[in-house]
Amino acid sequence: MAVHHRNTASSLTQEPPLTIARVALYARVSTLNGQDPEMQLSELREYASRRGWTITCEYIDQGVSGSKESRPELNQLMADALRRKFDAVLVWKIDRFGRSLKHLVNALADLGAYGVAFISFRDNLDLSTPSGRLMFQIIGAMAEFERSLIQERVKAGLRNARAKSKTFGRPRVKIDAVRVSELRGDGLSWSQVCRTLNVSKGSAQRSVAWLTEKHSGT
Repeated sequence: MAVHHRNTASSLTQEPPLTIARVALYARVSTLNGQDPEMQLSELREYASRRGWTITCEYIDQGVSGSKESRPELNQLMADALRRKFDAVLVWKIDRFGRSLKHLVNALADLGAYGVAFISFRDNLDLSTPSGRLMFQIIGAMAEFERSLIQERVKAGLRNARAKSKTFGRPRVKIDAVRVSELRGDGLSWSQVCRTLNVSKGSAQRSVAWLTEKHSGT
């Protein structure tokens, strides 16, 4: 019996476009370039009007860097997308929306799961269309490739460091176990010993245990 494998790219291009009636606009400007978000919004409003879409919400992160982990208006947009308050998100450019390739792919995947399309005006990217969804698959593959490269570089760096006998983590604190034993023998408490030698209680106790074990084995 012949097994027919589904061609993912072909199936994506054959899927019908999503129906869009309501859109949300998202704009972001940082404090570094002194831009006015109105420049982005005016073009987006005009484009939405030409397409016959109703603008339900406008989300504006002003004075916020694109590298920020959390952006108040973007966070609100994603929460409203989950509630299906609109059918698509319209942005001026992709770099206004995603802070990195990984963040962009994850955010677009979330929107897709909510049934909300993503449209970038300047980039001519429309994920409501089959060709746009195919482009998203390509973007996702690029993100996966980027992650693989980073992981490989990290592994190569660790292998190189181990080859050069480098150690990882916090350096071990050298403790004079004999001195710790002497101070304890003089009647000092563990807290007093630790303050005197500027070491932690656990380290001091382990040093004494090591010294005791060493002497008992000789």
